[in-house]
Amino acid sequence: MAKLKAPLLSLGPSGQIGKAIVYFPWKGLDLAREYVVPSNPKTSGQTTQRGYVSQAVESIHGAQGWAAHLLDETDIMAYALLGSTYKTPRTWFNQAVKMIVDQLVAGKHPILYSDGSTTPGVTELDVAITQVSAYATAGNFHYGTSKTSLINSIAGGLVAQTWSITITGLTAGVKYFWQFKPTAPADSIGGNSGIYYGVSA
Repeated sequence: MAKLKAPLLSLGPSGQIGKAIVYFPWKGLDLAREYVVPSNPKTSGQTTQRGYVSQAVESIHGAQGWAAHLLDETDIMAYALLGSTYKTPRTWFNQAVKMIVDQLVAGKHPILYSDGSTTPGVTELDVAITQVSAYATAGNFHYGTSKTSLINSIAGGLVAQTWSITITGLTAGVKYFWQFKPTAPADSIGGNSGIYYGVSA
């Protein structure tokens, strides 16, 4: 039975009406769809896709429990900020899972990032990020004054699993956004980080 907060088709309906319409909330939206009989297909394609999702979820949960290079609140905010650049609503977790699954579907190597940091200096920012799986061998830090316009780039330096660089020549007091993107090997391309930010002094 559908439950209503106000007159039907207005505010917050939930549940089903017979076998015709289902009302449900999704990421802050009140939605309706046609009732469908639940199914659980186990085709080869479906099984493979579910395996990708399971792998992604396991990787993220593992990174959240690491003693070193922990995937923490800063990294969560970075994946959430990246998710906010798309038209469709995405949580940070959905965004991280999607990026891993997209790499796997494309036959590429997924890379999860953690321990991102932004340290302000005088007209500069020291930025660093750790790749949970040590795979990318070259990459650039892309940066700019808008999360959707990272028009500048500079090659990062790699020590152990951590990429870092000092971005210089910035304007004091301005917020800058940055994102790390691998450039080698070829099957790491697309395994990008979330979007971080900082303000130069």
